[in-house]
Amino acid sequence: MTTQTVRIVDLEEIEPNRRRGGDLRVMLSPATVGSTSGFMGLAIIQPGDMISEHYHPYSEEFIHVVSGTVEVDLDGVTHEVRAEQGLMIPRDMRHRFRNVGSVEARMVFQLAPLAPRPELGHVDTEDVRDSCAQHPRVEPTQSVGAES
Repeated sequence: MTTQTVRIVDLEEIEPNRRRGGDLRVMLSPATVGSTSGFMGLAIIQPGDMISEHYHPYSEEFIHVVSGTVEVDLDGVTHEVRAEQGLMIPRDMRHRFRNVGSVEARMVFQLAPLAPRPELGHVDTEDVRDSCAQHPRVEPTQSVGAES
């Protein structure tokens, strides 16, 4: 018998995180629902926007593109992932997402297992503005860089 409380989380309850580009919303996490094995969220990437390169030293990342198309660089190799396609990114693999299309892309992400501490779970390998300069098809959004 479980004593854990069930909680439904609405997208609008979660503040957007735009520090690395895109609009990232971690919906189901230790902080929101008390999860102990991983977390899940939604990335909303507007045309011309991106999520800067990073890697996860403790977690695999599972991606499912719900709408639109994204380009993902995996250790420097570009792949296209379209709506209704999924991708598993192995632990320690550098990755960056770009929306080079003309419509908004929505992508569900899930990471597991959790890092021992939240600050150890995500390692940035480039600054958002630097990555946009390297990829001229992608322009940084107004909100990028405004947050720390």
